[in-house]
Amino acid sequence: MREEEAGGPEGTGVAVVIAAKDEAERVGRTVRAARDLPCVDLVVVVDDGSADATADVALRAGARVFKHSRNRGKGAAMETGAEGVRLIEKHEADTGTSRPPRHLLFLDADLEGTAAGAAPLVEPVSEGKADMTIALFPATRMRLGGHGFVVRLARSGVSRATGWEPEQPLNGQRCLTRAAFEAARPLAPGFGVETGLTIDVLRAGFRVEEVEVPLEHRATGTDLRAQLHRAHQFTDVVRALVARQVRPAVQRRWLRTLGPLTFTGRQMSRKLGYRARRNRQE
Repeated sequence: MREEEAGGPEGTGVAVVIAAKDEAERVGRTVRAARDLPCVDLVVVVDDGSADATADVALRAGARVFKHSRNRGKGAAMETGAEGVRLIEKHEADTGTSRPPRHLLFLDADLEGTAAGAAPLVEPVSEGKADMTIALFPATRMRLGGHGFVVRLARSGVSRATGWEPEQPLNGQRCLTRAAFEAARPLAPGFGVETGLTIDVLRAGFRVEEVEVPLEHRATGTDLRAQLHRAHQFTDVVRALVARQVRPAVQRRWLRTLGPLTFTGRQMSRKLGYRARRNRQE
């Protein structure tokens, strides 16, 4: 990409940040598609404690890679990625390349080739029309219709906190100015990061816009592992809302299922497994 092409009207480029755990099968295609996006001249992958070759595959695909020695969760991986971009820019400045800080485009590692469709997320930010954009997946809109309990929890929490109701509050595909990102730090941990990020950015007075994009990633599924994933999402979203002094509307049956929010992953798995067995017996 030529230097004059990188960054739109004000010369501000875009850095893609991808948090990845055990995504060796998909992350390479995601990185290659992201590198071809307009205005993107840097792709950073944060390997969040993977047990497979995620980091090696990302490197071969052309990403700059940072690694966590253990899994620290999505929020921590996003912060590491943003800090990695800052360090790269500092090195560029020290070696004589002066440029405005890049906007940050966060993408999931499992988008694969569909990551090439993320350009509409960048345009409103690069043109100064929005400070953060959030992706709307058309396929998800048709399939789920907003009926997922965790989605409703996050949506109502954001609405209570800010007066704005997002359609897909848990979507992790987002483009932000650096000022908007810094206003939201420290990020909410784990899967509460998107909910916390939206609330913090809006409360700081920044503009947020949802943008429909032709992106897809693998479905979560309905097996026990998928249910455990949703349970982790649920607890992390609740924590993010409580930390921001938002009282979430939580159904009693979910609280009985999940128990105290201090459960470890192993305890949660045992509890959900027990309930699944009991339900079969009934």
